[in-house]
Amino acid sequence: MSGAERITVACLDLAGTTVADGDTVETAFAEAIATLGIVPGTAAHDRAMARVRESRGRSKPEIFRELFPDEARAQAANLSFERSYDMLVDRRGLAPVPGAEHAMARLSGAGIRVCLTTGFSRRTLGRVLDTLNWWDRADLALCPQDAGRGRPWPDLVLSAALRLGVDDVRHIAVCGDTANDILSGRRAGASIVAGVLTGAHDRDRLLAAGATHVLPSITDFADLLLSTSPPALTPTPP
Repeated sequence: MSGAERITVACLDLAGTTVADGDTVETAFAEAIATLGIVPGTAAHDRAMARVRESRGRSKPEIFRELFPDEARAQAANLSFERSYDMLVDRRGLAPVPGAEHAMARLSGAGIRVCLTTGFSRRTLGRVLDTLNWWDRADLALCPQDAGRGRPWPDLVLSAALRLGVDDVRHIAVCGDTANDILSGRRAGASIVAGVLTGAHDRDRLLAAGATHVLPSITDFADLLLSTSPPALTPTPP
C-alpha cells in the first residue's frame, strides 16, 4: 500500500460485524411487521422478511418505508422495531463478536481511528453502546440521522471522513457484514472495503457488491490493516 493510501480511519459496522447478532435484528423485524398485520405463516410475511434480509445494513426507517408506503404505518413499524429490539436485548443481552474489542483496541493502538457505523436509529445506537459500555471504545459513532442518508449511499463513511479530518478517502477502510455496507464503502472511495462472514450476507453477496476482501471476522480485518498500513506517527515527547 502506498503512503497516499495509509489507513488512518476504520469504519466498522455494528450488528453482525462488531456486535454478535444471532437472530435478534431479524426477530425484531418480524415482530414489528406482525404489529402491522403481516403475521408469520403467510405469504405476505415471507415476502416481507425476504425483503428485510435483502436490505440488511440499510437504515431501518427506510426499510419500513419500502414495506409500508404509508408514512404513518412505516413510522409505527419502526417504533415497534425499536421496542422489540430493546426487549430482546433485555432478555438476551448483547455481546461483542469474539475478538471485536481486542481488534478495535489494536487498531486504536496503531493510531487508526475507529468509527462505528450502523443502520439503527440514534436511540438504538445509544442503547447498544450503553449495553456494551462502548462509548469510549471508538472515536466516533454514526447512524443515518447523523449523516443524512444511510447505506448503500456513501454518507456515513464521508461523514466520518469530515468529522475525523481525513485528508484522502483512500485513507479509510470499511468493514461490514452486508452488501449495503460494501456498496457504501465503495461509493465513498475507501481503499479497503472488507466483508466479514459473521453476519447477514454470505461471501458471494459480499463479493458481488464489490468487496475488496472477504474475511472470517473483524479480527482478520485488524490483521489486514495492521499488516498493510504502517502505524500513524505520533509526536515524540520533548
